[in-house]
Amino acid sequence: MAVTDIDLYELLEVDRRADAAAIKAAYRKLAMRFHPDRNPGDAAAEARFKQISGAYEILKDPQKRAAYDRYGHAAFQQGGPAGGHDFADLGDIFETIFGNAFGGAGGAGHSRRGADLRYDLEITLEDAFTGKTTEITIEASVACDPCGGSGATPGTGTRRCQLCSGFGKVRAKQGFFVVERPCPTCHGRGELIEKPCRACGGEGRVDRRQALSVDIPPGVDTGTRIRLSGRGEAGANGAPAGDLYIFLHVKPHPVFERAGTNLHTQVPISFTTAALGGAVELPGMDGETITLDIPAGIQSGRQLRRRGEGMPVLQGRGRGDLVVEVVVETPSRLTREQRELLERFRELETGEECPQSRGFVDRLKAMLGT
Repeated sequence: MAVTDIDLYELLEVDRRADAAAIKAAYRKLAMRFHPDRNPGDAAAEARFKQISGAYEILKDPQKRAAYDRYGHAAFQQGGPAGGHDFADLGDIFETIFGNAFGGAGGAGHSRRGADLRYDLEITLEDAFTGKTTEITIEASVACDPCGGSGATPGTGTRRCQLCSGFGKVRAKQGFFVVERPCPTCHGRGELIEKPCRACGGEGRVDRRQALSVDIPPGVDTGTRIRLSGRGEAGANGAPAGDLYIFLHVKPHPVFERAGTNLHTQVPISFTTAALGGAVELPGMDGETITLDIPAGIQSGRQLRRRGEGMPVLQGRGRGDLVVEVVVETPSRLTREQRELLERFRELETGEECPQSRGFVDRLKAMLGT
């Protein structure tokens, strides 16, 4: 049966709906089983290993997998649905021209750097104000302990790959182009492990849950990214690990709303406080009580600003401001005595107490000619 007649999902023994993790796990299992180093002199096993590696190269790439799901093997043949240059060819062309700038495998002995990882962390506004150290748990590939990340059983070595003659790449003609691809046998390393480590199957890394400490500086906000260098996926066969990126999300606060380094809030006050003046107390983010003076005659909607009572500047000095919007609340429940006092107050009104209301009435009279 020709290779183009074999379904790639059947080669990896996974369902067509399998996710990336399931495909990766299936590939590792089969690669360990049919690796040439484990089956010396077995041509059938070597051929199966190449088929498995080829299938994984397509199915691990979302773009290539989508093309295969839609067009099958025709998507990767000259003159196929991709217009004569399939997705695999384009990737190889860019890799040949730009090399590691696009994450290429590089030359012999240069294994690919491990993948970067993302972790979303939710914190409170108080945490963002003071900063904190917290612990997170992630599951990622780490260097294999028994082999030290080399992929080889301790005490054994490597030999030059015969397929690529140690260069780590093989060349193939694709229409008008000659492209280089990572060697399917040694995966770009240029050498083969004589005796793969049993613990990692020769990859030099294993999946493991690990706890990490994360320092969150004061002043962070939603969208702030913290980079932990070398805490991403371990690279295969001793290659450098990727990075871990912590993306922060600040929870909504029951009192304050943040706008940059400023904090905004609304404070309801009684109409008597608005008329006579007074003071209100607010809890500060630093734990100290903030006393806010209300000037007599304040109108609803007016904003009062307290300098330096907002959020700290990230990696800088100083703090933003606290902006308080006053909302004058009209009483809706009055005792008999209170109502009588207000009636008496209304009888004593001259119009001078509320100049805006009097001005509006005067303008209406002018319009009506009365």
